[in-house]
Amino acid sequence: MPEDVTRCRAAARPLTPQAGRDAGRPVPGPDAAAGPAVPSDPADPATRSGPAAAAPSGPPVPGAPASSGAPAPSAPPSVWRTRLLIAGIALAALNLRPAITSLGALLEEVRDGLGISGATAGLLTSLPSLCFAVFGVMAPRLAKRGGPAPVLLAGMAAIAAGVLLRPFAGGTAGFLAGSALALAGIALSNVLMPVAVKRWFPDRVGTMTGLYSMTLALGTALAAASAVPVAEAFGGSWRAGLAVWALPALAAVLLWLPLARVRTDRRRGRTDGPGAAADRKLPGQREHERTAAAPVPASAPEPAPGPARDPGPAPGPTDGTARAPRITRSPTAWALGCFFGFQSTAAYITMGWLPQIFRDAGLPASTAGALLAVTMGLGVPLSFLLPRIAAGMRHQSALAAALGLSGLLGYAGLYFAPAAGAWAWALFLGISNCAFPLVLTLIGMRSRTSAGVIRLSAFAQSTGYLISVPGPLLIGVLYQHSGGWGLPLALMSGLMVVQLGLGVRAGRQRYIEDEGRRPLPAGPAARTPAG
Repeated sequence: MPEDVTRCRAAARPLTPQAGRDAGRPVPGPDAAAGPAVPSDPADPATRSGPAAAAPSGPPVPGAPASSGAPAPSAPPSVWRTRLLIAGIALAALNLRPAITSLGALLEEVRDGLGISGATAGLLTSLPSLCFAVFGVMAPRLAKRGGPAPVLLAGMAAIAAGVLLRPFAGGTAGFLAGSALALAGIALSNVLMPVAVKRWFPDRVGTMTGLYSMTLALGTALAAASAVPVAEAFGGSWRAGLAVWALPALAAVLLWLPLARVRTDRRRGRTDGPGAAADRKLPGQREHERTAAAPVPASAPEPAPGPARDPGPAPGPTDGTARAPRITRSPTAWALGCFFGFQSTAAYITMGWLPQIFRDAGLPASTAGALLAVTMGLGVPLSFLLPRIAAGMRHQSALAAALGLSGLLGYAGLYFAPAAGAWAWALFLGISNCAFPLVLTLIGMRSRTSAGVIRLSAFAQSTGYLISVPGPLLIGVLYQHSGGWGLPLALMSGLMVVQLGLGVRAGRQRYIEDEGRRPLPAGPAARTPAG
């Protein structure tokens, strides 16, 4: 009995500060002292302050840290960095089409100045799709090494250099080389824009996609409308009308310089500010991996009673616990890639040849450029609204069908009355061109993870641009050999019908992670009757 009393008194004796720090805590591993602290994320339940993130139950121990559970939350995300990212994404999107639409408005002057044929002009209008397919596949690998920001910076620099050099390179070969350099920068940026939105604004995908789609359409329309007036202001020089669009690309380079430096420093471990973990993991992935990797003490205390927390959806097969299926086995990925390809075909035919259709119908060059600007400019409000509408719908097939029907109406009008109803046909084609922000929104919605969006964006855009390569070239060949626009418009209408069907298929709610898995072979356990 005295021994029992002695043991009880020893158990009730207050803990020393050192004992209080060590009691009930796992022994840290060799990297615990040197490992960087996990920054807090306002969207991450594991790092949010409040009752859910409270310390383990029990009285506070003198000398113990304030919290021995979840990592201490760091400062809130920097406001200036968020605003700089928004401005950088918008300015980058502004530069993704002027190199193409400014050429479309001045195509006849370029053909006369360089002495190129209709077939070569068709090759020139097909060059964007070819460059996007070839250089777009490089974007994920480059982004994996240094992050999206340095690659976007390099893309803006390539656009500025190519647009500035191609009018003065001399000859058709030099013009094609300069165009290819600018289009290579556009290709890298095209693939990484949905990735940047998903990674840096995961809770505002629809809004940010609408923002950069709107600024993309704005740049497209401004270049189409001002290319001819700028050339006339410089004495009719088409070279100046093309080279002036290097200025906004240079402005984008200056804006992305600090963003690329900050993001590169974070990946190298020189900063541990807010958002560093968000560049690598989504909030659900971070919480799951910390929970799975946390060492559990041998005598873990029972959790304190309280309101139950919703753990959220169970981790899927792409949370790092299992290998993701091949994207080429996903019907949704193929539908998106082909839908992207046919809408790109229609878009680049419109940007490259629509002014020529109106000019051949008897309209002056400035009016033809203004009509192209209307077609492209209609995407400014629609590109902002459409992704938000699509994000709130369960299925987006109806939107894809409506856009396809609008394109068919525009082509029919160009065939029967190209000059009389020119403004109406420009409006219909402008509505149809909004298939581009729709497919970008679908890319962000058809994958469960940021890594899946990278794979899907690269696959869909590379596949789509390969599909769209022959379209503008074939239109140029048909135009040259038929001497009119009847056969080209018939081909364009047939391609639009295919686009409509693919859009309906891609608009169904599916996830690429849930498709393309091979069924496991039935083993002995599966063939043995239960019991």
